[in-house]
This record gives sequence, C-alpha cells and structure tokens, in this order.
Amino acid sequence: MGLFSRNEHPSGTLRPVRRSYYDPASAPGKGVVWEWENDNGSWTPYDMEVGITIQHAYEKQHPWIDLTSIGFCYVIDFGTMSQINRQTQRKRHIRHRLDLIYPMVTGTLPKSQSWPVSQGTASSPPGPPCSCPQCLLVMSVKAAAGANGGMGLLPPMPARKNMPTPSGTKLPPPPGAGLKPLDGMGTIRGPGKTMTSQVNRRQASSTPALSSSASPASPPGATSKNGRVALATLNRTNLQRLAIAQSRVLIASGVPTVPVKNLNGSSPVNPALAGITGILMSAAGLPVCLTRPPKLVLHPPPVSKSEIKSIPGVSNTSRKTTKKQAKKGKTPEEVLKKYLQKVRHPPDEDCTICMERLAAPSGYKGPQPTVKPDLVGKLSECGHIYHLHCLVAMYNNGNKDGSLQCPTCKTIYGVKTGTQPPGKMEYHLIPHSLPGHPDCKTIRIIYNIPPGIQGPEHPNPGKSFTARGFPRHCYLPDSEKGRKVLKLLLVAWDRRLIFAVGTSSTTGESDTVIWNEVHHKTEFGSNLTGHGYPDANYLDNVLAELAAQGIAEDSAALEKD
Repeated sequence: MGLFSRNEHPSGTLRPVRRSYYDPASAPGKGVVWEWENDNGSWTPYDMEVGITIQHAYEKQHPWIDLTSIGFCYVIDFGTMSQINRQTQRKRHIRHRLDLIYPMVTGTLPKSQSWPVSQGTASSPPGPPCSCPQCLLVMSVKAAAGANGGMGLLPPMPARKNMPTPSGTKLPPPPGAGLKPLDGMGTIRGPGKTMTSQVNRRQASSTPALSSSASPASPPGATSKNGRVALATLNRTNLQRLAIAQSRVLIASGVPTVPVKNLNGSSPVNPALAGITGILMSAAGLPVCLTRPPKLVLHPPPVSKSEIKSIPGVSNTSRKTTKKQAKKGKTPEEVLKKYLQKVRHPPDEDCTICMERLAAPSGYKGPQPTVKPDLVGKLSECGHIYHLHCLVAMYNNGNKDGSLQCPTCKTIYGVKTGTQPPGKMEYHLIPHSLPGHPDCKTIRIIYNIPPGIQGPEHPNPGKSFTARGFPRHCYLPDSEKGRKVLKLLLVAWDRRLIFAVGTSSTTGESDTVIWNEVHHKTEFGSNLTGHGYPDANYLDNVLAELAAQGIAEDSAALEKD
C-alpha cells in the first residue's frame, strides 16, 4: 500500500513529497489510526511509524510497549489506554479508531522501496525487499553481520529507575541498562562476558562486517531478525569503506550523487558518514550516493608577471577615479528644461511623486524651488507627466550631475553618474580558463578603493567610510561578449557607478563601500556562492544591469583613450 505525505505552506515554498510503502497487514493497511489526547482535549494522531509499532504490540496482546527504542520516552499501557512519560510520569489518554484504508499498490514495488524496517513492527517479507543494487548490498552486509556471530553491540546508555505501570507491575530496564561504559579498547563489559567491538578485518574491504543487535523495541521474550547495526562501534575507515561501496553500487545503477559535507570532521564517528550508513543499513528511503562536496575556488593558480598580458582592443591596463568635479552654471531648472515639455492642460491623474492631482498645485512641502507649484511638464522620451515643482525637488535630492531618471519607468535623461569613492581599476589577461569557458583565457579585474571621508553626495557628509574586502578580484571570460562587458564596465567605472557608499546587505555595516547593482563574479573556479562560474546567463544579465544604469553598447565609444 502507498502513502503520500505532504506539507503545504502558504508562503509558496516548495517542499519535497515522497511516497512510503507499508505492509498491508500494518495499521494503515487496516485503516487503524492511533491518537493521543492533547491539552485542549482534541486528539492528535501519532506519526505513521509510531502508530504501526503501537498497533503491532496491541495485536500481539502485549500489556504495554516501550517506545524508547524508536526515539520517544513514552510507555503505552493498553490496560488503561494511556501514554506515560518516562521522565515526568505524566499520563495522557490514547485511543484507536478506524479510518479509510489506504489504497493498495498493484504489481511490483518500485526499486529502492521496501517495507520499512521498524523495530517492533510486523516482520518483513521473506527474502530481499527488492532486487535493486542498494538492497542487495544491504542484504549482503546484514548477512555478513549475522555470520560474525550475531553478538549484540549496544552503545552505553545512562541507567534509569524502573517505573511502575498503573497495574503495579515493573517495567524492564531500558535497553543497555546494566552495561558498563566502553573501555579504552572499545569493548562493552557486561555481567559475566565481554563483547568486543573490533570489526573482523578478514571481511572484504569494500563491505566491512557489522554486528547486529536484537531489537530493544520488542516486548519481553521477543527477538527481531532485523536489528539495527551498531554504527557507533565502527571507526572512520570502515565507515568510509562502507560508504564508498554503497557509492560505487549506486553510481553504477544511475542514482544521482548527493554532496555530503563534513567529510573531514574530527568526531570519533563522522556524522555525515554515520548518517548515510544508517540510511544504508535501514534500507529505507531514497537512494543516496555519498560524494565529496566541491571546494570553494576563489582565485586562479599563481600567475607570474610575464604571463599577465594586456587585453587586445582595450587601451591601457588600469583606470583611476578621483573626487567628483562639481558642474557649474547649471541650475535644476536649466537641466530640466532640456528634457521637459510644458503641459498646459494636465490630465486628470495623480503626480506619482507627490501623489496630488496634476491639475492641483504640487504637494511638495520642502524648500521651495523657484518654479511655480502648479506648473506641469512631460518628459520628452517616455511621456510621463509630473509637477515641475516635484521634479526640481527630486533633482536637488539626487546626485545633481545634469542627468534625470524618470521615477516611473527609470528612463535616463542625460549621462547618469554615481557616488563611487576614489579608487583604481586594473584589468589584464591571465592564462587560465573559467569553468564553462574552456576555449578562452580569463580577464581579471582588480578593484581597489581605500577608506576615506564621505563627500557631499554621500549619505553622511564629513563622516568616515570603510572599505572592506579590497582589493576585490573579479573575472570575465576573454570572449567577444566578455570583452564587450569589460568595455562597458570601464564606462561604468568612469561614471562612478560600480560602487557606492551605503549599508552592506551582507554584514549590515553602514557607511561602507558596497556594490552598486552591477553584479560581478568573484569566484574563479567554482560557483558555490552564486558569484562564480559556470553561469551561462551571467554575461547577458550583467549587460542588462549596465543598460539599466544607462550604459549600452554604444556607450563603449565614450571609453577613454
């Protein structure tokens, strides 16, 4: 039978959905739902695996079942139909009811799917769950574990006091009680015998043997043939061998690889390897192939001075910018006059700057410009209409560089410049290729801006600003389009549009040098942060970003010689 589980989120976030398969004789196959009573008196169903475990014990007519072995510190007492917390002794009512039976699956199960191996549940079907490479590997490892003697190896657990049930009987001690901690040789010492945790070195190196333990979830007197493997007894070498063996099988069967981090951890049992080996041993869930994650490669291999070359078709190898030169003799009214047409009969619309009707005077309340508040003008290229009063105020609050940008459609009138602090831009060729561009060399750009004092065009004039992370190295492919992007970046640098002074979106630091809406690639040999290669759309995207700043292909003609 199949069961879908789904989480819906109103935020629109996509969540994975998977399908699980259960024995038709289990609780969902019979339509049985186990629930516990919460604080407000309503009933909450147990998770599917917990409900299956409870139903199995109930059908076997066990008086109680301890859920500690599946990760819950509760005892279910069927005599009083209650759930008892082992730590707090709190009791809650439980119940079971009949619900719709989940649909049955016809035919053979898909590969890598089987009855979940849950401690205390119904026994697994005879033979291997399926014939996929992963399950065959699992069965071979479990068979090797059984051939190793079937000796139980359990991790040490702190001893807890026995808790009486409501009927007055004593619960058995939790799994592992009475065992002393591991000694320096990695063995568990119990009453009357010593159990070694050394793995039989004569096993095949690709699939190290693992000892299995009896299921601690079973009621007294019961044993399980599907006990979990004691992963804590394996050293890192054996875990790596097991993971490599699994990876080889899965790669051969076409399973996608999944990078797993922390492969060089310092813990006795590597968390990533222990987790993936646990998935392998349980033979449940989707197949996962263990691979090493790609490394962050920020910089190219070392390059000697003799290997650095100038870029054909681009003059010089560096550019400098200085402080902004104030333009004289241009009042705001004179600047706007070049881009506006007067409108004698304004339409019955709002001015999108002050939100007052165009037929009414401007709603701007700041320092009064010299133009009348009821004059209305239309921008010549895009046709949007505003109060002249509002446009003058907007210009005075900007960079005052002789350009104007429509606040509605962002059309730029004149040559837009920015507030980038003084600095230096270097650019040259290096004899290495970027990922995704194997047939060409690489253009390296080096930006260097020192800290300084903010000028009148900056957010806090007279206050110092910081410059973190300089020099900043950026990379372009030395292709036709890559050189085009470089030429436009040179124009943007001359117009002081690459950087600005503001608040960093990464660190939250204010009064610091930040990127100004033109993305650069700062990773040379990887793309782990999204700022590297390969990225098939990057050059087109950055051309669009430059165009939004008023820098198009014909702007390269403005490049300095």
